[in-house]
Amino acid sequence: MFKQFKKQLAILIILVLLVMFFAFAAPGFFTFNNFISLIRQISILGVVSTGMSLVLVSGGLDLSVGSQISLIGIICAALIVNGAVNPFLACIIGLVCIMLIGFINSTIIITANIWPMIATIAMMQVLQGIAYIISGGLPIYGLPEYMKWIGQGYVWVIPVPVIIMAVIMLIGSFLLNKTYFGRYLYAVGSNAEAARLSGVNITIIRTAVYIICSLLTGIGGLIMMGRVASGQPKAGANFEMDVLTACVVGGVGLNGGVGTMSGVVIGVFIMGVLSNGLGVMGVGEYYQLVCKGVVLILAVGFDGIQQKHANKKPHRVSPGNSQLKQEA
Repeated sequence: MFKQFKKQLAILIILVLLVMFFAFAAPGFFTFNNFISLIRQISILGVVSTGMSLVLVSGGLDLSVGSQISLIGIICAALIVNGAVNPFLACIIGLVCIMLIGFINSTIIITANIWPMIATIAMMQVLQGIAYIISGGLPIYGLPEYMKWIGQGYVWVIPVPVIIMAVIMLIGSFLLNKTYFGRYLYAVGSNAEAARLSGVNITIIRTAVYIICSLLTGIGGLIMMGRVASGQPKAGANFEMDVLTACVVGGVGLNGGVGTMSGVVIGVFIMGVLSNGLGVMGVGEYYQLVCKGVVLILAVGFDGIQQKHANKKPHRVSPGNSQLKQEA
C-alpha cells in the first residue's frame, strides 16, 4: 500500500513540474480559458482510459479502442444522415455494436488463447477497414445541431464531456475499490489460477471487462462525434497509444493486478498537459508524437525495472504459477 502511495506521489510531482514548466515556458498556458480547453481535450482520453485500466488490471489489453472510436462515429452518422434513424436510437445501436466487438475480442482471446496484443491489433485493422467501407473513406456530415451538445456543450462553465469523464471515472474508482468485481479483477490479473481455485469465474470476469471497456470507448466515440460534428473514419487514429500511455504513466501495470483510478486520473492529466503545453508553445504535431513516444518508452521501461526488482525478492511460488503467467 505504501509502495503504491509513493508511486502515485511521484507521478503527481511529475504533473506539478510539467505544469510549472509550461506556466513559465508557454505564455497563455496558465489561464482559465486554457484550463477549460485542456480538460475538454482530455475528456475522451479520460473516459477511454477508465475502460482500458480495468482491462489492464485484469491482465488483458485492448489496442482496438482507437478503431472502435472511429467505427461508432461512422455507424451513428451513417444511420442518422443516410438512414434517417432517430439519433437517440442510432447512438444505442452504435453502443450495442461496439459492446459486441468487446465480446468478440474477449471470446477470441479466451477460446483461441491468443495473446491480447495480437488479437486486438488484428481487430483494430478489421474495424478500421469496416469504417472506411461504410463511409467510403470520407467524413459523414449533416448531424443535427443538438447532437453536438455531447461534445461541444456546457453546463454553466463546465464542458459536458468533462462532466461525463468525471462521472465515469468515479464509477470506475467505485468498481475497483468498493465492489467484488474490482477485487476479482485484481485477483485475476495477479494470479488467474489462484483466482480460479478460489471460485472466481475467470471467463466471465475477462469477458465482462472487455465489454465494459468497449462500452466506455463507445461513449468516448460519441463525444468525439459530437465534438467534430460528423462521423470521421480517422477519428480514433493512434488514440490507443495515448490511452495506453496515460494508463501506464498513471501506474497501471502491463502485467496485471496493479493500478488505481486515482493514478489513471493523474496519467490522463500528464498526457493532457504535455499535449496542450506543447501546442501552446507552438511545437508541431510531429514533434508531439515523438515526445509521447518517449514518454511511453520511459513509462514502460520504469514499469519493467520495477517488475524486475520485484521478481528478485525472495517469495514463495505456488505450483502452476509459471503456466498461469503464460495463460494470462
